[in-house]
Amino acid sequence: MGEAPAFFADSLLGDFPNGVDLKSKGHKTAICIGSKIYVIGGADHESTAVIGVQIFEKSSGEWINPTVLGTKPKVSNGHSAVLLNGDRILVIKGNSKFDGCFWFLEVGTPFIREQEKTHGNEVVAWSKGVLGNVEKPIVISGPSGVGKGTLISELMKEFPSMFGFSVSHTTRAPREKEQKGFHYHFSDRSVMEREIKDGKFLEFASVHGNLYGTSVEAVEVVADAGKRCILDIDVQGARSVRASSLDAIFIFISPPSFEELEKRLRARATETEEQIQKRLRNARAELEQGKSSGLFDHILVNDDLESCYENLKNILGLTEGVKTAHKTYPELVDLPVEHLVSKTDQKILINCGAGEYQKADNMYVLDLSLLKGGAPGRTRGLNLFVTNPSTDRVNVDNQLS
Repeated sequence: MGEAPAFFADSLLGDFPNGVDLKSKGHKTAICIGSKIYVIGGADHESTAVIGVQIFEKSSGEWINPTVLGTKPKVSNGHSAVLLNGDRILVIKGNSKFDGCFWFLEVGTPFIREQEKTHGNEVVAWSKGVLGNVEKPIVISGPSGVGKGTLISELMKEFPSMFGFSVSHTTRAPREKEQKGFHYHFSDRSVMEREIKDGKFLEFASVHGNLYGTSVEAVEVVADAGKRCILDIDVQGARSVRASSLDAIFIFISPPSFEELEKRLRARATETEEQIQKRLRNARAELEQGKSSGLFDHILVNDDLESCYENLKNILGLTEGVKTAHKTYPELVDLPVEHLVSKTDQKILINCGAGEYQKADNMYVLDLSLLKGGAPGRTRGLNLFVTNPSTDRVNVDNQLS
């Protein structure tokens, strides 16, 4: 609990309407949702370099410092805030480039509700807004010896600039010639356990006393590079990813028969009989789970590598001569500290006024109708374009400043 800032105490205790509301004082804004007022701005209680968040509970008159998850935006000279759907707040930072000024503060999403159960207190989470969308990541699972690696290698060979792998985390020590950030992200166990608790991992497992896992950030980094992420993980890991917020395509590679799988494993001639038997036991369990749980969107039977690969490409929408279209956006100039923000349906209108970079009649429109993702990763699908109020008809529900 904290003491109410002197500058805000009087105005804050007044009656706030439910829904969209914005009051500013200095570099702070307040959004009222039910009995809670979310005060955004100023320095974070843990760091003066990032934007802070406090909650005022009107029913008890108490201030709350919530657990704040996600990458926190850096402090700016000013910002605007708009409530979206009652469970997240769009924060638009002034004096920032357009590719870094849109942030979402989640306050009541499913991810937040789950984290509040884990932490036992109020939780909010930041998610950076990203212009444009990316292709869904691909989760590929299947027992050892089924041919997953070969199929993935063929994809990488034919489409070298389209796909990328996420780099896993582990708490084990680096082996000779292993490079941090390339082979693995090597982490202290206490750090990785805390990040698992904070929901930063899509999946993880303990293997021989060490933790291994795929972080949300590792997948987002691949998408930030303009590539489609491939996750080659076991069925248990796929189940964890399915339960997360990641919107992915789940594909299970199956052998034509269990006998054929055993034949392929033995043909490798690289493992002892004991190792082969262990792999066969695991394979039998994975085959049962993969085919009966409804976990996977597609099941491909790898009885012929060439035809299986063609089927995989069809699922992923990869045809001969496929090309990726790149969305173009208005020139990403600095967003002034002083700007007007309006809301209409799922569009946010940003009026920067007459300035050095644009005509007085021009206005930016941020379309939020195709949002995907969210905390603990990025929020993607934002669409930005320019409109002219004197010639384009725009209906505004609420004017904010």
